[in-house]
Amino acid sequence: MQEDKMTAKTRKFDTKVQHLKYKVLREVARHAWNGTLFENLTDIPKQIVPGNVPTMRCCVYKERAILGERVKLAIGGDASNPNVIEIIDIACDECPVGGYDVTDACRGCLAHRCEDVCRRGAISFDHQQKAHIDKSKCVECGACAKVCPYSAIMNYKRPCENACKIKAIHMNENKAAAIDNSKCISCGACVYQCPFGAITDKSFILDAIDIIKKSENNTKYKVFAVIAPSISSQFTYAKLGQVISGLKKLGFHTVVEAALGADMVAYAESAELAEKGFLTSSCCPAFVSYIEKSFPDPLPFVSHNLSPMATIAKYIKEHEAPAKVVFIGPCTAKKAEVQKPEVAQYVDVAMTFEELQALFDSREIDITGLEEDVLDNASYFGRIFARCGGLSDAVAEGLKEHGLDDFELKACSCDGIEACRVALLKKSKNLSDANFIEGMACVGGCIGGAGCLTHGEKNKAEVDKYGKEAYEKTIIDAISMLK
Repeated sequence: MQEDKMTAKTRKFDTKVQHLKYKVLREVARHAWNGTLFENLTDIPKQIVPGNVPTMRCCVYKERAILGERVKLAIGGDASNPNVIEIIDIACDECPVGGYDVTDACRGCLAHRCEDVCRRGAISFDHQQKAHIDKSKCVECGACAKVCPYSAIMNYKRPCENACKIKAIHMNENKAAAIDNSKCISCGACVYQCPFGAITDKSFILDAIDIIKKSENNTKYKVFAVIAPSISSQFTYAKLGQVISGLKKLGFHTVVEAALGADMVAYAESAELAEKGFLTSSCCPAFVSYIEKSFPDPLPFVSHNLSPMATIAKYIKEHEAPAKVVFIGPCTAKKAEVQKPEVAQYVDVAMTFEELQALFDSREIDITGLEEDVLDNASYFGRIFARCGGLSDAVAEGLKEHGLDDFELKACSCDGIEACRVALLKKSKNLSDANFIEGMACVGGCIGGAGCLTHGEKNKAEVDKYGKEAYEKTIIDAISMLK
């Protein structure tokens, strides 16, 4: 298909897995707009993989079977599964069981540092003095790999397991990946890292389309698109103003920055921090979920403020009724957040940037040909929430604007969920003097979210550039526009 070639050419996505996911979402959305979805539901896999020559798997029949499962997820997935992340069992390649193994690089040296460092006695040697690891004794501490002078010991973890730093993914009895919902925080790291696309997030794109259609051109109620500030690093083939025009062409009444909600949160959160003396952030739903599931002790110190998304949505619902709110951002965990009662009343649907691209193309909207619309609601500090450290900078500014200069901010900005774990662990053992923990589950912050079109170093610079373009230079300037 010509449009598929153009999509690949313009590099709208990082990976071909994302592109495949997009094609399913696009076709589902196209039929949903036309009111022809359910009579064409079973035909979508064949539309994407026509003919008899396989392009991805051993045969076209398996390709289509997997695509059929992707279609199910594109229309909402398994309703009985509360998790927004699901595994397509037949797509899982059942990668070799991971763990530490000795490679052919082992020289059979005399030092035997690997043996000496192993406290479990898992290292033995054959008649050629080559090392071997007894899997029944190995606890995968990695000490042997660190001391080997030839780097002959490697850790062959499955990509999904390696991506999941909270160990929510395990192998079931069939050696296929499985998710422990009691641990999973819906961050989507496994979604982005699985090279077979066997793990993916449910889509609620049909709900978004339904809301737009039933608004009858915003006459029954107004449909607001709330966009995350990380959008500034996405849609690299077009200008941000063209993206905004595209959203309105899709049927949204207007577009509001979630960054304005971030300004509201930063102002309230800084005052709360000064009052309590210690606080953890509430903007990242995956981080909050991690605290709830793994570190309940700091839970009373989680900011009582709603996330920026929910905060600005609450304002919209209270001042623009009747209204519907669709959040669009990089985050799969936002789909879980909107299921919470305290958030569901304000945000109707959460979508990703991947899904927005599918929506544009399902309506054949070429945003590169549109005039630029204006988006200017938030301050610099609200916009930089999108990258790690931005929230801490905003809280520092909030303290200053509150006149709380005597409060000494000792912020710990956690870049990724592993850094969050370390920070929370240190604080629980009184090994840290941090009084504010900024938790970002994704490495880099929101710009590293699983639902991003692109993931790269330059994204941080794009967010900072976007922040500096804000007319409102202070948090108070931004939130005063709401009054």
